[in-house]
Amino acid sequence: MHAALVTSFDRPPQYTEVPDPEPGPDEVLVHVLAAGLHPRVRSGAAGTHYTSDGALPLVPGFDGVGRTEDGRRVFFAGLHAPRGSMAELVAVPAGRLVELPPGLDDVTIAAAMNPAMSAWLALRHRAALQPGESVLVLGATGNAGRLAVQLARHLGARRIVGAGRDATSLEVVRRLGADAIVPLTADDVAERLAREAADVDVVVDYVWGAPTEQALAAVTGARSDPAHLLRWVHVGATAGPTITLPAATLRKTNVQVSGSGQGSVSPEGMVGAITELATLLPQVRPAVDVVAVPLREVAAAWEARTASGTRVVLVP
Repeated sequence: MHAALVTSFDRPPQYTEVPDPEPGPDEVLVHVLAAGLHPRVRSGAAGTHYTSDGALPLVPGFDGVGRTEDGRRVFFAGLHAPRGSMAELVAVPAGRLVELPPGLDDVTIAAAMNPAMSAWLALRHRAALQPGESVLVLGATGNAGRLAVQLARHLGARRIVGAGRDATSLEVVRRLGADAIVPLTADDVAERLAREAADVDVVVDYVWGAPTEQALAAVTGARSDPAHLLRWVHVGATAGPTITLPAATLRKTNVQVSGSGQGSVSPEGMVGAITELATLLPQVRPAVDVVAVPLREVAAAWEARTASGTRVVLVP
């Protein structure tokens, strides 16, 4: 079969011929129909994701849409290097297959399911968002951030604040359901966050780094009731892998910081989220712009620049 193959962390994957996978016990052979090029996939192929063991070669890809030998159209996730989804065939543990209902095409599901899963797990499972609560989405202009806004609204959020770096994309976020938007590049970003998000119940954070330090100080410093619980869920680190968190912040406000991702969420939890989203996404109509690219053009697709909110999907 053909697959994308990473042989160096300094070069994009190359389209090449590799042996067909041999399914082990409790595994199912899946013919891949579409696989998303997510940030999680890029970091895994670069050896920088926290789950990477540094071993090469590897086939990148964390999830995808496929068809089993018996004709079922399925979504699968949770693949580990060296066996990723950017290939014509993949062997998947049977427990990680979710049969897909009609409603969305293969490419749209491959583009939307991963960012939707990150948002759904953060909102519903890690933060346990309740109807009538309010949410701040840090990094709302990317695919996952946009879907976090849409899914928060679906879950009954009373007020949603979207914050991001791209002013044009923030207007899209407003149209998707955000009640207020905050440009993270504004000179008065701290004042805006304090004004718009002082009393939110949940923060879904895709940025981390310096913007999170600034947002955390602004939000916790402006709360009308410091004892009211603030659930801050870290999902991504587009602005940096670390923050400096003053000890006083944890004492003067009732803030709970947690993470959402591989490890903090079990494989069973991910499959459960995919099962829920398989039915939900056709109703939500995910706001994801998709570019479908043949798998044989993976090297060029890897290095191409794409607009914010656009997701590349590889099609064997």
